[in-house]
Amino acid sequence: MGVPSTTPHLLRAARGEVVDRPPVWMMRQAGRYMKAYRDLREKYPSFRDRSEIPDVAIEVSLQPWKAFQPDGVILFSDIVTPLPGLGIDMDIAEGKGPIIHSPLRTQEQIDRLHPLEPEAALPFIKTILQALRSEVGDKSTVLGFVGAPWTLAAYAVEGKGSKTYSIIKNMAFSDPTILHQLLTKLADAIAIYARYQIDSGAQVVQMFDSWAGQLSPQDYDTFALPYQQRVFQQVKQTHPDTPLILLVSGSAGVLERMAQSGADIVSIDWAVDMADARARLGKQVKVQGNLDPGVLFGSKQFIRDRILDTVRKAGNWGHILNLGHGVLPETPEENVAFFFETAKELNLAGVKN
Repeated sequence: MGVPSTTPHLLRAARGEVVDRPPVWMMRQAGRYMKAYRDLREKYPSFRDRSEIPDVAIEVSLQPWKAFQPDGVILFSDIVTPLPGLGIDMDIAEGKGPIIHSPLRTQEQIDRLHPLEPEAALPFIKTILQALRSEVGDKSTVLGFVGAPWTLAAYAVEGKGSKTYSIIKNMAFSDPTILHQLLTKLADAIAIYARYQIDSGAQVVQMFDSWAGQLSPQDYDTFALPYQQRVFQQVKQTHPDTPLILLVSGSAGVLERMAQSGADIVSIDWAVDMADARARLGKQVKVQGNLDPGVLFGSKQFIRDRILDTVRKAGNWGHILNLGHGVLPETPEENVAFFFETAKELNLAGVKN
């Protein structure tokens, strides 16, 4: 007896089952390129309102589902959403990203952080995820997502996004004891948060270590990898069957290290050729990606050719088709629609490498 076909397509591929075509979704698929989202933003100008008022977040999360029927529907949120639950006050500025009002720079501040209690701090997450599962049923896979310890620490210490990461690197290289304490606390909180998302309905969880690509490989081994492992190990202890995805922006230099994180699937950015990524990671590692989001500004024929090229290089097992990063704000909606249509018409038997 095989697995019943009622299991959503993406979930089957993420578990390592052989499927007839690669499942497809897009990072940042709910967002600014969609007119429906821009209209809603007029009504709710605060990102935190859009992501934390359940009815609004549910509507935003489902906009791409209703428009394109992707194989994955991801929770509309931000990686910094759980930080207030630890005692880190933050806001999300439109167009600028997270702002931490009192950046963490001292032992005292880190000592004051408390464990995350999602039911008290983030009850809206459960409401949103349960509604998404109810809405898409078995037709799509509901994805949750969390930030990774290094990236959340970078925001918490820098106070906002950075081009140089000089403040957190100063801490890492001159006072690492404080930083390791912060990373440990963040890892434990993220594991709790990921488990809460799974218990609330997420079938796959993606962890974004967006800024770990800013570390040299030896520093990645010290400040990023052990804490990715800490999160994934804790989640696997209680939820061994939930596939976990790891994304690192600018990951070309640390791909093999990503495979050591405990993630089931490594998300590849477009700076690495998919065939090279497959060769470097080995046949047992499942992958996601890795179309350049800029390809969606090309002609339909160009988009189609790049999809086929990516799928051919990824091979006929363990691949989730996606962009190498988020869909860009000015992307024509009809090209997004074409991306999904083309992906769904694929037959892996016809594109074997």
